[in-house]
Amino acid sequence: MISRRDWLRISATAGAALSLDPQLLRAFQSMGQITKPIPSSGERVPVIGLGGRWISRGSSAEELAGHRAVLHALAEGGAGRVWDTAAGYGGGASEELSGEWAQEDGFANDIFWATKVNVAGGRGGGGSVNPAAVRAQIDQSFERLRVPVIDLNQVHNMGDPPTQLRVLQEYKDAGRIRYIGITTTSENQYDDLERVMRSYPIDFIGIDYAIDNRVAEERVFPAAIDEGIAVLVYLPFGRSRMWGRIGDLPLPGWAAEFDAHTWAQFMLKFVVAHPAVTVAAPGTGDPEHMVDNIGGGLGRLPNQEHLERMLAWERSL
Repeated sequence: MISRRDWLRISATAGAALSLDPQLLRAFQSMGQITKPIPSSGERVPVIGLGGRWISRGSSAEELAGHRAVLHALAEGGAGRVWDTAAGYGGGASEELSGEWAQEDGFANDIFWATKVNVAGGRGGGGSVNPAAVRAQIDQSFERLRVPVIDLNQVHNMGDPPTQLRVLQEYKDAGRIRYIGITTTSENQYDDLERVMRSYPIDFIGIDYAIDNRVAEERVFPAAIDEGIAVLVYLPFGRSRMWGRIGDLPLPGWAAEFDAHTWAQFMLKFVVAHPAVTVAAPGTGDPEHMVDNIGGGLGRLPNQEHLERMLAWERSL
């Protein structure tokens, strides 16, 4: 195992480079990558992925170079795989640029491509949409990502599940999409989400969950376990709330017992330790932060005693 000081030093080194250096890859290998199975297939994926809202055409050339390096940090050496984006992120730039970079730099086959469709917009399932428009948006995602098969496509924000899930199922039956699902990060949609989980043959859900946001544990996670549905977690740092609460507090020494060397790793390990959770996808455009996040999926996970201690710590803030 490596020390927290060594971890941060290696992370800083990696953040300055487009590709991960051999020292970092050796560190990954020595700590042991944590993977979990997708319940519907048994395929195992690393528990830390990457969320892609931050890629935009309005970014500077320097920022875009950093974003490109973040994808390298996700893909290289098997450190991570799940790249979560959406047709609407950055006006399509997230899909388009990530697909372009992956093809040009040769790591397209190392990514688990996850995107989202939502022709229904912000209606949250109200009304119905034209299936042809759903197909057109899905086809556009294929063009942008430049891949023949998309690993996961989910209905974004509970938009008209009957229509959009039916169209996604068509693509899955044709072998063009491997897994389908549905997402929400709004607690007021959790009841509708649970109904969909128990009514449709979906493989994944995407939902918000963090050490200070555990509502999903009440009904959504039990439904996922009952129905054999993978859980992709968004906002694992509590919509950034936790950073403000932590401030400059030192990481407790007992975090080393489950190989958490930074606060990001502490929070991510809490999330992925839940038996219902398959992958956490924190968003970042900073390569150093990406490498730090990957550390949340290495080494040991907290046991039940650790989790209780982590919750007591959160309540004490």
